[in-house]
Amino acid sequence: MEPPGQTAGLASGQRDAAQVAARLVESVRDRLVRGRAASASEVTLYAYVVMFLLYQRYAEDLHQIHVAATPGRGRIACYRRYSDDLHHFLGLGAVELPGRVDPAHLFACFFQIRRAFKLIFQHIIGGSAPAAALRATVWQSIFTHGMRRYRRTLYQRMRDVTTLVTGPSGTGKELVERAIALSTYIPFDSDREMFVTTPERCFHPLNLSALSPTLIESGLFGHRKGAFTGGLQDRSGWLEACPQEGTVLLDEIGELDPSIQVKLLRVLQTRTFQRIGETEPRQFRGRLIAATNRDLGDETRAGRFREDLYCRLCSDLIVTPSLREQLRESPEELRHLVRFVSERVIGPDEAEELTDEVLQCVAGDLGPDYPWPGNVRELEQCVRNVLVRRRHQPSRQPDSDAVDAFTLAVREGDLTAKTLLTHYCTLVYHQTGSYQETARRLEFDRRTVSARPSARGLRRTWRRRS
Repeated sequence: MEPPGQTAGLASGQRDAAQVAARLVESVRDRLVRGRAASASEVTLYAYVVMFLLYQRYAEDLHQIHVAATPGRGRIACYRRYSDDLHHFLGLGAVELPGRVDPAHLFACFFQIRRAFKLIFQHIIGGSAPAAALRATVWQSIFTHGMRRYRRTLYQRMRDVTTLVTGPSGTGKELVERAIALSTYIPFDSDREMFVTTPERCFHPLNLSALSPTLIESGLFGHRKGAFTGGLQDRSGWLEACPQEGTVLLDEIGELDPSIQVKLLRVLQTRTFQRIGETEPRQFRGRLIAATNRDLGDETRAGRFREDLYCRLCSDLIVTPSLREQLRESPEELRHLVRFVSERVIGPDEAEELTDEVLQCVAGDLGPDYPWPGNVRELEQCVRNVLVRRRHQPSRQPDSDAVDAFTLAVREGDLTAKTLLTHYCTLVYHQTGSYQETARRLEFDRRTVSARPSARGLRRTWRRRS
């Protein structure tokens, strides 16, 4: 999330760069038309500057197409102007340009880039280094690190790359998935002057944890009539319905039954599958994104997840950072994140006042070392709690999670000595339920122990026994 002044400065810088590019390409075009000699590398550079200029010139039109959700639903009015501009700069007759520039394909790439920028910065907020690194990682999952190669050939091959999104609960994995899926390349039909479909029609999410193995298998692969009880008619699954530009999202893939893991592995290896009750092979033409908050490496070692499938899924791996990681790098980021959530909850007019109230409650009730075990999802709940009751009390969680979170914080050196003692006394007190027994175990004076796990100290406990 960029500060407003920085965003305005960025837009102003882009306009200035576009004006400079416009003067440059008009000058070079005039020289080329007059027959001035130019090397292959100079002509190539000219073509790239033209592409930059046209993207900047039509960026707002492309943005409005995305905001209005009109691709695939009507003629794109700006395409003819864009096509005329492209011909003006690159249709130079005797000048041999570097490869053929297809106007429709380049326009589709421009729209994809504009969409990706919007979706990435809309869904992945934060100014910390981990948040910025996550945005860069998502960009590469969409385009790879080589934009020129992507425009030439990879745009039609990215469906062969499977992406695995992993990270703690509440860190925005579903937002990363949506940003990638909705930024898919959508071809442009120059004859009809419209995109062939919409991003939303290309996105097929499936939450595996909410379905039984039978429903998952039927939902993914489809089934033939009578293949099982309740299969009253032929049905195509998500893999079959997914178009070439589409994406199938398998959320909570760590929950996948071993028998279905085998079938999914075949899909990734051969791009083929069969409906339940059929032997006819069918083709999967889209892209697959999987997500989980489980450690699939541990699941593999425990024998609950296939190692070969795990290796296939890891061809493109994204790990979402915890809120603790972001705040450790940039403690001041808490205000920006709270302000962002407050605007969504209460609107921009009241957001600043609510932000101040939330930060006061966080400082008083949780303390500066609170690790936010629920991550951004917990932060959103905190804002709503403060709005309603002017306080936030962390929800009760399993005691084993408290030990895990406490151990991780100690290993990473996140705690001060005072905070370490307070949290350790509180955890032991939860186990014993007695100040006297806690003091005996820790070899402390009872008064010292009773001063630690007070009512306020209990609210600071990260995860407590349910």
